[in-house]
Amino acid sequence: MQPKADLPTHEVTNQPEPPRDLDLWTSDPVLRDHATGAGAEALAAHARTLGSAEVREAARDAERHPPELRLFDRGGRRMDEVAFHPGYHRLMELGLSAGYAAAPWDGGSHVEHAALVYLHSQVEPGTCCPMTMTYAAVPALDADPELAAVWRPKLTARCHDSSVAPVTAKRAATLGMAMTEKQGGSDVRANTTRAEPADGAYRLTGHKWFCSAPMSDGFLTLAQAPGGLTCFLVPRWLEGGRNAIHLMRLKDKLGNRANASAEIEYHGALAHRLGEEGQGVRTIIEMVHHTRLDTAMAPAGLMRAALAEAQRWTARRTAFQRKLIDQPLMRSVLADLALDWEGATALAFRVARAFDADERPFARIAVALAKFLNNKLCPGVTYEAMEALGGMGYVEDTPLPMLYREAPLNSIWEGSGNVICLDILRTLARDPEAAAALAADLDAARGVDRRFDAAVGDYRARWTGSPGEAEARLFAERSATLLTASVLLRTAPPAVADAYCATRLTGDRGRLAGSLPALDVTAILSRLDNA
Repeated sequence: MQPKADLPTHEVTNQPEPPRDLDLWTSDPVLRDHATGAGAEALAAHARTLGSAEVREAARDAERHPPELRLFDRGGRRMDEVAFHPGYHRLMELGLSAGYAAAPWDGGSHVEHAALVYLHSQVEPGTCCPMTMTYAAVPALDADPELAAVWRPKLTARCHDSSVAPVTAKRAATLGMAMTEKQGGSDVRANTTRAEPADGAYRLTGHKWFCSAPMSDGFLTLAQAPGGLTCFLVPRWLEGGRNAIHLMRLKDKLGNRANASAEIEYHGALAHRLGEEGQGVRTIIEMVHHTRLDTAMAPAGLMRAALAEAQRWTARRTAFQRKLIDQPLMRSVLADLALDWEGATALAFRVARAFDADERPFARIAVALAKFLNNKLCPGVTYEAMEALGGMGYVEDTPLPMLYREAPLNSIWEGSGNVICLDILRTLARDPEAAAALAADLDAARGVDRRFDAAVGDYRARWTGSPGEAEARLFAERSATLLTASVLLRTAPPAVADAYCATRLTGDRGRLAGSLPALDVTAILSRLDNA
């Protein structure tokens, strides 16, 4: 039944109807271009479910009703649990059942996984964190076959089990990460948490300033063992009771509200060593490598969701006797934003394909480049989409405020901008195979567009060796932009690739969205027309 539009003081007109059921697959030709092949039929069905009004309402409930920390029971006994709204569990069940954490490890692919990250980021990005951590922990467990034998089947089970029980008694499990400490931040070698051999395992004592997904069934964590900084798997629940992990408080974050992030303390917590003593960074970097794929993919999903809202609004809203979408200036703005979204999506899926093809040297450098550029573009795209709705875009009745709060997050997590740029310089300096793989992927598009060829030539002439640290951001931006152009020249419609090269590789563009030269705006916007 439609809401009443004929009110006592006025009739509601020129207000676009809020979307009901959305088909996030058929409305997105860019996703379909990159996620074809194995798993596409299941992805299409999952995208329709995620876009349903019922699931989107559950997602809004999960964000509006944040997690609650429950430290003690009524008698004062420690619980250290986190309670969530049912909407949170609904999204977790949908994602894990679809293979968000399992797909690459049980016969699916990283491309399929990346598509799920892209889709879930559009609907409820807060629940992505625990699922991403669980996905990324699986290859890190290869450092200990005995631990992997216990945990891997639970992490890759296609279901959601939130019960408080040891891992052996659960249908499925999730795994989080606890690395950062107050005094060190990104410098994890400054960690002071101690690990002492005991009871055939280790006992950990210390604090963690950021613990991702504290309701998880265990955490990969770094601590100082006798042999140096070491990686451990710390279970939340033991066969005989609760492990000595105290949740101190939940972080009051800008966004990502449906997800709990916590400060925790270990008070002699039982832990199992993962990898050799002193090799903690080398062991956990496998998890970080895979989480970075998701932090490169998620901003593309956020941009898509924001632009879809802008497209729906402008296609149905009239101003000055014309639909907003027909106004030349609005079309220029939306087309410019669409190029950032399409480039980010293409680049992230190229990285996912590298994970599938075991192009390890290319994946090492490309995932960092994609994470850096895609996340730096995301807040601007999201803001401009918000502005396209005018005052409505700033109101919580629309998803734009949630998307805007989320937009900076993936740039900060798993290595902030400067950390990523320095990682890029180190990788290219220390890994000739990664440098060669990046060069080869750029060369794969040579000869298609003269502007691209000239930009690659200028790039290589400027940086004949490793750039200085002060130029790391400029180098990362240029490298990632050229790599995006290379991917678009090979995969995107000609009008999109041409526009990207014309506006991102030359100086014929202003600093702000919509300040463009003459382009085939209609062809670019056709990729959004079904939103």
